[in-house]
Formats: sequence, C-alpha cells, structure tokens
Amino acid sequence: MTAQSTQSRSSAAAGAAAAETFTDLTHGAEITVPLNRLKASPRNARRVKHSAAALEALAASIKAKGVLQPPVVEVERDGEGAPTGAYLVTIGEGRRQALRMLVRRKAVKRTHPVRVIVDADNDAHEISLDENITREAMHPADQFEAFRRLADEKSYGPEEIGARFGVSAHVVRQRLRLGAAAPELMAAYRDGALALDQLTAFCVSEDQDRQRQVLAQTGPHAPAYTIRRAMTEAKVSAGDRRAVFVGVEAYETAGGSILRDLFTEDGGGWLEDPALLDRLVSEKLAALAEDVRVREGWKWAEAGSDYAEVAALARVYPVETVRSEAEAAEIAALSGEYDRLVSDTDAAETLPPEVDARLEEIDRALQAFGPAFDYAPEARARAGVMILLGHDGEVRFERGLVKAEDAVAPEPPPWAGDDADEDAAASSADAGPDGGAEDAPAPLSDRLVMDLTAHRTMGLRDAVQADSAVALAVMVHAIALQVFYPGYGQWTPLQLRLTVTELERLAPGVSDGQDGRRVADRLEAWGARLPENPQDLWAVLAPMGGADLLDLLAVCTGVGLYAVRDPHDRRPGALAQAETLATAVGLDMSGAWSATAKGYFSRVSKAHILEAVTEAVGAEEAGRIAGMKKADMAEAAERLLEGRGWLPPVLRTQPVEAASGREGRAVAGDAAAPPDDDAYPFAAE
Repeated sequence: MTAQSTQSRSSAAAGAAAAETFTDLTHGAEITVPLNRLKASPRNARRVKHSAAALEALAASIKAKGVLQPPVVEVERDGEGAPTGAYLVTIGEGRRQALRMLVRRKAVKRTHPVRVIVDADNDAHEISLDENITREAMHPADQFEAFRRLADEKSYGPEEIGARFGVSAHVVRQRLRLGAAAPELMAAYRDGALALDQLTAFCVSEDQDRQRQVLAQTGPHAPAYTIRRAMTEAKVSAGDRRAVFVGVEAYETAGGSILRDLFTEDGGGWLEDPALLDRLVSEKLAALAEDVRVREGWKWAEAGSDYAEVAALARVYPVETVRSEAEAAEIAALSGEYDRLVSDTDAAETLPPEVDARLEEIDRALQAFGPAFDYAPEARARAGVMILLGHDGEVRFERGLVKAEDAVAPEPPPWAGDDADEDAAASSADAGPDGGAEDAPAPLSDRLVMDLTAHRTMGLRDAVQADSAVALAVMVHAIALQVFYPGYGQWTPLQLRLTVTELERLAPGVSDGQDGRRVADRLEAWGARLPENPQDLWAVLAPMGGADLLDLLAVCTGVGLYAVRDPHDRRPGALAQAETLATAVGLDMSGAWSATAKGYFSRVSKAHILEAVTEAVGAEEAGRIAGMKKADMAEAAERLLEGRGWLPPVLRTQPVEAASGREGRAVAGDAAAPPDDDAYPFAAE
C-alpha cells in the first residue's frame, strides 16, 4: 500500500467525520472551535480593514478578559456542498484578527479554543451589515466616567487601564481628567450644550470649584481658548521666557507646582507660583552676573530689565591682542596647516582618524593663544556687564558697558589750548614797557584769521574733491565719530550731522528681535576695530581699504535711519524716501514681525482685525469670529494668522514695479510725492 493511498483514505475519513459532525449543528448552537479553523468570510459587508489602533485595543481586551462576545460563524462548504471542517466568521472578524495578532506575539497558540455561535438560517451578508449599522457607541462622557470608576474602585493606574484596553497611558490620563469634570459640566456635555474642546479646556485643571466659576463667568458658548485662558489667568505659561530660562525641573525642585495641559500636543502647562518663578529668575541672573564678573574680571555685573538700560550707558570695545613675532608666526603656521588639512579631505565623507585628531590638536593649540580681540585690563577695571533675559528665554551678555561715574574723559585735543595761547599773547602785548612786550608781534585780528582760513577751506574742498579715497575717509570719519563717540561729533570739519534715535522706548523689545540683534552685532564688531580715543580715529581710518570704509559707512548709515511715523513729527518727504529705500533693498518684514494679540490685534479696532483675517485666511473664517468680544477676537486672529506671513499695510514693501510707476508719476507732475497720510492710519489703542 502506497503512502499516497493511505493519505487519501485518511482525508476521506476526516471528511466523513466532519460531515457527520456538521450535520448535528443547529441554528444558534454554541460550540468551541480552534482558532486556526476560523476563516474570514467573503460575504462580510465590511470592506475597509480594521485600523491598527482598533485591533490593538481588541487584542489588549482579549488578553486581559478573553473574548467577551462569541463571533458568529457559518460552516464552510466545498463546491459539492460538503463541509470542509472550517468556519467562516460572519460577525466578529475584528476579534479573529486580534486573536491572530496575539498568536504572532506568542500570547496564545494557533489552536487556541474560541467560543462561537453558528448561524445556519440568516443570510451571512445581511447579518454582517446589520451588526455594523444597528448599534450605537457609548457616549464619550460615559466612557470618561467609566475609566474614572476603574481608577477609583479598582485602583488601576493609567498604565494598567491602558494595557487592558489597548490605549496609551497618556490617553487614559486624558480620559481620567475629563471624567473628573464638575457634574454640571458633564451634564452639559451629555446634553450637547458643551462641545468636547470646551470640556477639555475646563479640565485643564481638576479644580471643580474653579470650573464652575469660569462656567458662570464665560457661559456655555465661549470658545475653548477663552475658557482655557480664564482657567489659567493667574498662572505662567510653560512657554514664558522666565519658565524657559529657569527650567521646569528647577522650578519643581524649588517646590513649585505645575498645572499640566494633557490636551495639547506639546504637553505644556502652567506654573502656578509666579512669585517663586520671579525669585528663581532673579537669583539665577544674579548668579550669572557674579560668575562673569569674577571669571572675566569686570568692575561690576548686574541683571538688567531691557535694552533701554544698555543704551543709556557708554561702551568700550575689545582691542586687538598684541602678539609677539614668534606667536604670530606660530598662529599663522597652525592656521595654514588647519586649512590645508580641511581642503585635502574636503571630498571625504568621513575624516581619517589621524586627520581628525590633528585638527582637534591644532584647534586646542590655537585656543590656547586666546582671542584675537579682547578687552584691555584697564577697560575691565572701569566697565561692566549687564545680563538681559531675551524674549526666547536665552541670556544676553552685554559686555563693556561704562557707567557715567566711571567714564574717562579723552585727552584734550591739540587745539584745545589755542584760545588760551592767543589770550596770553594779547595780554603780553598790552603789558607795556615794563612787561617787555613792545617787541612782541601783535596777534592777527579775528577778521583776518577768518579771511585766511576761508582760503584754506576752499583749498581743502578742492583737494578732497580731487581724491575720492580721502573724501570717503572724511565722510566715514565724520559719521563714525557721531555713532561710536557720542559727544565728539564736532571733531570734524565736515558739516554733516547724524542722529541715532533709540527705538526701544517706542517699541519695547525691538532691540531683542533678530533685526535688532544683527544691527547690534555689526556695531559691536566695528567697535572692536576702532580706537577708544576719538583723536586716534583718523589714524585708523586713513590707511583703511575702500571695502572696509564702505562697510563701516553702511553700518553707520543704517543705524542713523529713522522712518518712524510720528503724528507729532510729520516728515512726508523723508517717509516717502524711506518707502523708496525699502523697495530698493527688498525689505521683507514677515520674517521679523508677526501679528499677535498683544502686539497688534488688541491695539486696533475690530474692523481692522476682521479685515486682516479676511485678507490672510478668508471671509468665512472672519465671519466665524465676527461676533466675539475684542479680547477673544484678538486671540482667535493670532491663531488664524500664525505662520501666514501677513503684514499690516504700514509694514509692507511695494514691489519694484509699483515703486517705479510711482516715481514716474512724481516726475510727471507730483513735486514731492509724499505718502498718503491716510494709507497708514494710526490705530486707537
């Protein structure tokens, strides 16, 4: 007898046994079937596969509690109508998939027994459809309270509940927080008077008394952000610059409590003790100030509140470090070797170990020489450092600041004694015979001196006009005196006056923005290259190359610009030229300024807010917020316009084409062509 014939007889016997078994099954019979004999039914009405999250939840539930609802099956038959020994799952395919997931994870065996109910009468497709549409999920409020009950009555933690229901611990924490809402809020949510986002806003805090107060204050129709703001109005956001600077961990270590927001993606929250936070900020700034004072040898170091305090002080700058010939040669050799190694290995994806080690060695050797520019010891002895907390929570160290009592007057200029000498000469001439002055020449008259120096001035004008390099140096010298040496602008024969107006008082924080920092960095870089004594400035500028002079000219010119529209200082011609200049340099303010509730929307009318939202987002969104109160509308507008680059008209730059057309009209007949005053209306604040 062959093995094939033996196998055929065995299969036939199994089929006969199966047929006899299936013949005994009746409609509604409950039987236990091995998992590996359950198959997906081709007549299942659901065509979209179950989501991974749904299967995870089912698998977790089955692992913890077993299959709570037996799947409904029908007997699988072959082409001749004979049972095959398998069952088609008509209702409960998700449970079968979850069990198969547990098999892959070695949690159950392939032959795991599954309790099922046989349906031999109904149409499989119809009952599958019935199962999916004639049911209603429980209300979320019931789910929230049920999770809360598990935590209270069974002492399950979020991790345990999550494991039993296939959701993350964070989701469980959210549901537990919602389940702890005040009964009035939960009732309103069940009745549809509150939306889920409103409920989550109330549940930022578990304080039910506070929830009731805010509900009475805002009513059931307030938007979620208004509710959240009211719930946290006495607290400090975790994104506040003070919180970023101190750090949440340090705040908590000091005994501060944090109200966590479980319903935002960043998991932020609010610090509940502003007084403690302010104390920690002051202490940390003071510690940083003392550290930099001792470590760097300054006369003083202290915390400042804003850049206006910095602007009120004089400043000294670093000077070039004096090197010996041997040091300079060694630095040049090391720098050359460093550049050569980098150039030779530029194409390599990774540096050879020996090259990497040598580069680090050269870097350490160069650092040992100290900075190329540094503050002189005598400058540190009379200057100090101000520590500022930036808008981003980062610390700014403003070094080289000099208080009025520590300022050193420059040496008298060579011409300071001219008047005294002339007076002395006049006195000697008047002394008479006893004074022996009868032989001394009389001083030149003022009128003659003016006549002679007028000729000399004309000679200077002619000579400077003939030498463009010297003319550039004269121009730069004149404005650099006024920018870097306040009070010494008169130390130049060039009749040029430049005023540097402090903008911080007009727009607090403008110096701390990215534009303000770049301006300050350029000034500091040039300040380090210029002498401390204004008398020495010409000696530094005269031999300087044209490119450097032009760069310094640009820095000084830029800081002297003033295009502020002040209703008490109307300068239509200057403002018109400022518009032309903005177009010429392609000024784009969208990267440096954004419309916020505090900085813009709360300071303009509701009509302006709606106009901005309509322009940036659309009329539909503007209509949604049209009925809000001013503060709520400002908050909503900030969120809607975030990241869209919208600018109010006063900050926009006209394209080149428009500017060219305007200039053409001006040439045609518009003499001054000032900007229309009504184009940039001042907002009533």
